[in-house]
Amino acid sequence: MTQNVLAVPSPLLSVDEALRLEALDRLDILDTPRDPAFQQLASLIESIFDVPVAIISLMDAHRQWYKAHTGLANEEAARPDTFCKHVIVSGEHMVVEDAALDPRFRDNPFVTGTSGIRFYAGVPLRAREGEVVGTVCAIDYRPRKWTARETQILSDIAAIAMTTMELSRHVATDDLTGCVARRVFMEESNRTFAAARRHSHSLSCVTFDLDHFKAVNDNHGHKAGDLVLSGAANTVRSALRESDLFGRVGGEEFAILMPQTPLQGALDAAEKLRSALSSSPIDVGPQKLNITGSFGVATLDRGVSDFAALLAAADTAMYVSKHEGRNRCTAAPQISDRRRVLKSGLIIFQNRSSTVDCTVRSLGEDGAGIDVSSTNGVPDGFALRIGPELIEKRCRVVARADRHLEVAFLP
Repeated sequence: MTQNVLAVPSPLLSVDEALRLEALDRLDILDTPRDPAFQQLASLIESIFDVPVAIISLMDAHRQWYKAHTGLANEEAARPDTFCKHVIVSGEHMVVEDAALDPRFRDNPFVTGTSGIRFYAGVPLRAREGEVVGTVCAIDYRPRKWTARETQILSDIAAIAMTTMELSRHVATDDLTGCVARRVFMEESNRTFAAARRHSHSLSCVTFDLDHFKAVNDNHGHKAGDLVLSGAANTVRSALRESDLFGRVGGEEFAILMPQTPLQGALDAAEKLRSALSSSPIDVGPQKLNITGSFGVATLDRGVSDFAALLAAADTAMYVSKHEGRNRCTAAPQISDRRRVLKSGLIIFQNRSSTVDCTVRSLGEDGAGIDVSSTNGVPDGFALRIGPELIEKRCRVVARADRHLEVAFLP
């Protein structure tokens, strides 16, 4: 799907949407690695209801992200086109027995296009606080009837999925790569950061993302993608010190906390890791794949109040590396006190006649990191409306990847 480009600005976001995104942020599972437990639940939906497509998903401000699915090639869809957005807004289950006859969906691109969806049944995925953070749904390419008993079964599976998400927050190690899991990485890093500030020790953070990883999955399959992830992690791990903390913080994104390491030492280490990765082809069965990574480096200074800001600075530098051609290392020149957030956003351009839905993932006084369905067509300058507060900032793009923008705020 392409990004949502509208002729008029999107409707204003409610306070309820802000609360929903806060609950999703606390859950801390968005963009986490694939998990066999959720895939088994998706396969169970497919089997019980005899449908070709089953999805367990989370919804942020601009897209529906699939934690697990069957029968689909993509890993996400632009929110405006999804059936599931109606479940998110209503907080109730929804059944569409024939989408081609339903005035809400008969012109939907998922109905009229190559997908050819005709049937949909979806139930809310509700966090502990009561907010609807996602959906569990069954989809068919032919019309069909659906019973109240089937809705109850789908709701029971959603409850199991939610419990599994809550339990997954306590997992210490990523099974596929052997890296520290994201939540544990954050907890350990926060403790190390506090100690480094208290005793005035140097501390650096390196983040890296595997370049063109989506193409590996698309061209060679998820099994090859898993081999690439585990192989890349092994290559990097072999070049780290015992004192370094190595975590998997996203699907193909990793982070390393380096205690007692100043900026130049962290840059040298990152360059060593980049070189090792690019010179170590990974065996995926019938062939070996050459893999590279884009690295960002940030170091503690007096202007940084917590580890989240240090990690956000390393992320920003990593996206600069991707923007400048990938397979390189970039240091954050100056660290602002930016926070990792999950807020709704709206990109406004062309004399306010066009908009793009987005999710603000980091935010500070000087700029922001923004996720979009696609950066294609987004100009280098625009206005950004943030959250239910409707804060609006003039922006200049300083780095762009396929689905991410780093922007600086203009005076």
